[in-house]
Amino acid sequence: MYDALRQRQSASLAGQAVGTPKFKRIMLKVSGEALAGSRGFGLDPSVLESIAAEVQQAHSRGIQVAITIGGGNYWRGQQAWEGIERATADYVGMLATVMNAMCMQAALEKLGVPTRVQTAIEMKEVAEPYIRRRAIRHLEAGRVVVFGAGTGNPYFTTDTAAALRAAEMNAEVFLKATKVDGVYTCDPVKHPDTARRYDRLSYRRVAQEGLQVMDETAITLCKENSIPVIVFNALAPGNILRAAMGEDVGTVVGEAEGEAPALGGV
Repeated sequence: MYDALRQRQSASLAGQAVGTPKFKRIMLKVSGEALAGSRGFGLDPSVLESIAAEVQQAHSRGIQVAITIGGGNYWRGQQAWEGIERATADYVGMLATVMNAMCMQAALEKLGVPTRVQTAIEMKEVAEPYIRRRAIRHLEAGRVVVFGAGTGNPYFTTDTAAALRAAEMNAEVFLKATKVDGVYTCDPVKHPDTARRYDRLSYRRVAQEGLQVMDETAITLCKENSIPVIVFNALAPGNILRAAMGEDVGTVVGEAEGEAPALGGV
């Protein structure tokens, strides 16, 4: 499976145009579920290395890359046992994101990409504490920065953490890499015949209709800071690089209202 994935990815990346990147600095949000791949739990090394390879391709083209990673492949606080306090469950989830961040750092450095992990909860033995100016300096110096531990506070999702860091880093775009290829009118798995994928959406419509893009706090942060959001399938070879280059992939959420939803599929 791993060899087949890498072969498809290599062919896809080889076919990419060498054009000028549209974005100079990006925030890439990788969901924990995406890192689990087909396993459904834990970390699939083939998926991790595939994502790292595309980040390396974007980095080699001069794009400054910041990454925020979820922890749902190890722990989902909302699905924890009934007796655990919500705040405690959220802190456990933050630790899961740090594990993923460290693995992403290892995968990137194996490819020769200088990488720093910064965490919102201080753990100096394994990562730097989050310092905004230092993170920006790392990006300017050509290093990839991976943010772990969310915002460091319970009751906030990693999507909100990614939106917050995107605003703080002055990122030009928020790339939400998931297991689906965009935003749909309804669940495409449960309703494959009626679900339609949107090409473009406005922040306002996402909030008003409660579309499953990200939580309301995260979408509001992006709206207030004029950061467009691109939702796409991270498991499709070449998608991360295409999104980073500014090519048409997935669903774009921004100021302008979108057209009528397109049929599902890339």
